[in-house]
Amino acid sequence: MSDDSVYESAYKGDFDVVKSEIEKDSSVITRKDSNDRILLHWAALSGNVRLVTYLLELGSPVDPLDDTESTPLILASSAGRIEIVKLLLTYGANPNTKTDQGHSALQYACSKGWTEVVEKLLEYKADINISDKRGATPMHRAASKGNLSVVKLLLSQFEKPNVNARDVYGNTPLHLACEEDRQEEAKLLVIHGADAEMLNHDGKTPLDLCTISLRRILSNIKNNLN
Repeated sequence: MSDDSVYESAYKGDFDVVKSEIEKDSSVITRKDSNDRILLHWAALSGNVRLVTYLLELGSPVDPLDDTESTPLILASSAGRIEIVKLLLTYGANPNTKTDQGHSALQYACSKGWTEVVEKLLEYKADINISDKRGATPMHRAASKGNLSVVKLLLSQFEKPNVNARDVYGNTPLHLACEEDRQEEAKLLVIHGADAEMLNHDGKTPLDLCTISLRRILSNIKNNLN
């Protein structure tokens, strides 16, 4: 079998093939491919719990970095592989590792709308206000994508997200929700203290970015809260 084939087998979740290759040469467990990924990266993406468990029990590093500084947990979280996420966290995976662009497992899960993954990461102390290189937080991601269940989950935490966090463009989650016309998300943010008058670097408030109907709704909520 070629070196590349064993990684492909891991990605496909082919337990027997991977096990056979490891029994021939155990060094394959930590050997890197051309993307600096080891078998655990690919197995995590496959969603095969048996294979991931097998690799971890044989001593595979739990938080290896690939060429984008992604860990198996980051990949599994982005792919919505909840059982793999649970398993990796149980084995001590760091929920706050960032890629070379500053993206964490929580940010990816919030962006993709994987609510159960978000919940599990928060249970293991993922930083609810972690930011990437552009200053975007998990709430920025969830609000802009319209992932309402994730927004609700973030707002329900004991450690509250900073609803007025600003990215490098000066945008808050509310700016992005308004710009994308995410009405339910925008309403929740305002109810939970988001500032509808905060200026971004273009001198725009969230209300400036709203449709007429959403601006009216948010203005009414603001007036009722005052």
